[in-house]
Amino acid sequence: MNSLNEQILPLVDGGVRPRPSHRQPISDMHACAVVDRCTCREQEAAGSRKSAADIIFAHSPEIVQRSIAQQDKQAAHRAKLDAAIAESVANQQLSLPFWPAKFRALPNEVFRSALFNARNKSRKREYLKEREIYVIGDGRITYTGEELRQDDETVWLQLIQLAKCQPLGENVRFTARSFLLAIGWPVKSQSYTRLRDCLTRMQATSLQVIVKRLDDSNEKGEEDGKAMSMIPAFEWRDPRTGAPLKQYRVQLASQLVDLYGGKGYFTRVEWAQRLDLPPGLATWLHGYFASHEVPFPIKLGTIKAGAGLTTTTQKHLRELAKAALNELKRVRFLKDWSLSPDDLVKVERLHDL
Repeated sequence: MNSLNEQILPLVDGGVRPRPSHRQPISDMHACAVVDRCTCREQEAAGSRKSAADIIFAHSPEIVQRSIAQQDKQAAHRAKLDAAIAESVANQQLSLPFWPAKFRALPNEVFRSALFNARNKSRKREYLKEREIYVIGDGRITYTGEELRQDDETVWLQLIQLAKCQPLGENVRFTARSFLLAIGWPVKSQSYTRLRDCLTRMQATSLQVIVKRLDDSNEKGEEDGKAMSMIPAFEWRDPRTGAPLKQYRVQLASQLVDLYGGKGYFTRVEWAQRLDLPPGLATWLHGYFASHEVPFPIKLGTIKAGAGLTTTTQKHLRELAKAALNELKRVRFLKDWSLSPDDLVKVERLHDL
């Protein structure tokens, strides 16, 4: 009987399975055959499904194209987001600090220097080449260009105010009329010319400010020099036709961001007070004393050097100082002041900015 089974089983399996051992029960052999047949059917079914997908993609290539296009679209969207984030970070890094609209601001070293001097406006301006500018306290300034005075500083302060609403390096646009009104100059032809002269003068400059910056990137307080043109670009005429532009276009140096730094590196002055002061020593002292929370007593000779004055007599210098200090008291910037016989100036500010 066993020999008969051994002869029949190979025929049932189609000659695929090896001949069983005479020790293997017939029931076990049938179970193996069933498992093998199930496995084959599963493999055939899987093969059928794969073949169906291949057939669909083969007859509908637009499905594949849509999938690839969708992936490309998502990648482009991610790239735009990354670029927008990078631009936002860069813009924040190139933006000036915030201060309220009633103030104007400059780096401390500028307000404490003779960069914008207080000389008589009738005196002819000098051309300075790599001139070391006097600075009261820390910092060094080297300047090349036509001499700058307090009217230039007024224009500069307003330009900074307009530029702080956007990343430095972008064009600041304004009408000449609106600018004249903002700085308190009369709207007439002479003022338009004067404004253009100031802007042109600051365009043709080379300014280097060397200061100590005590921050996280410079823990040792090493001196850092920033060289720049104060106004890299200024346009008030159409370059093609020569016709006046409706709006002036002015570009400020992006390096100014580093000079302003964080809190404590720049000084705010009340704009209404400055515009109410006669330009000259009064406006210079306004910026200088504002740069100190509690102003120290200062020698009259130091004021003369810091303001770039050229007066030759001590009597005239004392008269100039007294007149300027009285103006600062009139506009309620100073509460009181004194000038000793040995030319020591002491002031008490009325408000802290």
